[in-house]
Amino acid sequence: MSNTQKRAKVLIISSLLFLISAGISTQTVVAETSATPVKDALEMTVYRSPTCDCCHKWVETLEKDGFTVTMHNSDDMDSIKQSFGLQSHLHSCHTGTIGGYVIEGHVPAADIRRLLTEKPKAAGLTAPGMPRHSPGMQPVGEQPKDYDVLLFDKEGKTTVYTSY
Repeated sequence: MSNTQKRAKVLIISSLLFLISAGISTQTVVAETSATPVKDALEMTVYRSPTCDCCHKWVETLEKDGFTVTMHNSDDMDSIKQSFGLQSHLHSCHTGTIGGYVIEGHVPAADIRRLLTEKPKAAGLTAPGMPRHSPGMQPVGEQPKDYDVLLFDKEGKTTVYTSY
């Protein structure tokens, strides 16, 4: 079993444990996870606060780029972030998972696609905070600018993945 497959299984198990602790049925989650190979899918799960509008706008940008996104509202985003091992300096308003990686915040679809293609040894990508000119935050039609997307590992160490 490759490291990517091991990471994906750990992420799936962590997600299921969170769902169980939150009282959410895992039967559908297990069936969907088992039926679709992670590496072939552009299916993302996103956790967000039900009152956050920019999260929905970010998801719309992903869907326009060919991603299928399942959103889960939560009033306890800190627990979700903690369940995925996200340290506070990596936090943004929403947390997603895809292909065994964590996607935190307003990461452009192109960076997620690149991550899934390159498959680096990493925990995921983050756009910490809420960058003003990031997908879901910027005016419609404006390109991302003036922020960095960071690649991070399990220890929270970061490197710049893309600069806008």
